[in-house]
Amino acid sequence: MIRLLQIEFHKLMHNRASKVLSIIYFGLLTSIALIAAVKFNIGPIKFHLADQGIFNFPYIWHFNTYIAAIFKFFLLLVIVSMMANEYSYKTLKQNLIDGLSKKEFILSKFYTVIAFALTSTLFVTIVSFILGLIYSDFNEISIIFSDLEYLFAFFVKLVGFFSFGLFLGILIKRSAFAVAGMVVWLVIESIFKGYLFWNYRHLKQEAFGAVNEIMQFFPLEAMSNLIREPFTRLGAVKSVARQIGENISVDHSVRFLDIFVVLFWTAIFIFLSYRLLKKRDL
Repeated sequence: MIRLLQIEFHKLMHNRASKVLSIIYFGLLTSIALIAAVKFNIGPIKFHLADQGIFNFPYIWHFNTYIAAIFKFFLLLVIVSMMANEYSYKTLKQNLIDGLSKKEFILSKFYTVIAFALTSTLFVTIVSFILGLIYSDFNEISIIFSDLEYLFAFFVKLVGFFSFGLFLGILIKRSAFAVAGMVVWLVIESIFKGYLFWNYRHLKQEAFGAVNEIMQFFPLEAMSNLIREPFTRLGAVKSVARQIGENISVDHSVRFLDIFVVLFWTAIFIFLSYRLLKKRDL
C-alpha cells in the first residue's frame, strides 16, 4: 500500500493544478474559524455568531463537518483531474508497462481517495477541537468526546463522493466532463425526487417520509443524509420556531443505514472502475 501511495503522491506533487486545488481546499477548511469573527450591530442589538453556540461541544462536530463537506468539490477536481492526466500524459499505460497491474492501479487510486478523506477528517477534527476549546461553554471531557460519529460520517461521505468521482474520471477520461457527469447525476436524482413528490402528493404531509424512504438508497442522497443540516439544532432557531407556533422535529443522528448505503455504493464504484479499466483497450 505504501508503494502505491508513493507513486500517486509523486504524480500529484508534480501537478501544479492539484497542488493549488489542495491548498485552496485546506485553506477553506481553515476558514471555518473565521466564522467566529462574524460580528455586526443592528441598533442596540450586538450580534456575535460565536456566541450563538455554534462552537459549543458537542454541537461543533456536527456543524463543522456539515460546513466542511461543502468544500469537498475542490478535492473532487483533484481526483478527476488525477485520472484525466493518466490518459492525457499516458502515465497509465507506462505504469502498466513498468509492471503495475490494473488491480494495483485502481487500488493506488482508492488508497489516495482514502488518504485525502482521512487527512481532511483529521484536519477538521483539529480545527474543531481548537475552536471548541476557545469558544465552547461546555468543556467537560464527556461532552467534548460525544457526537464524534459525525467525524466518521464525514470520512465515509468523502470516501464515497471521491470514489464516485474516480469512477466518472475513468469512465469519461476528461476532468471537466467527469465533473459535469456528477452534476448531471445530481440533476437526475433531483428530478426523480421531484417526480416522487408529485406521485405521492395525495399523501400530503406523509409524502415527505414516503419519498425519503425511496431516495435514501440513491448515492448522492445517501451521502447527503449522512450529515443532515445542523441549524435546526440551535437553541435560537428553536426559540424562534416556538414563537411563531412551529415545532421543529428533525432527526439529526448519524444512521447506520446511511453509512451502509454509502459504503455499498463506494464498493460498487471501485468495482466498476476496475472492471472498466480491465476491459478497456489502453
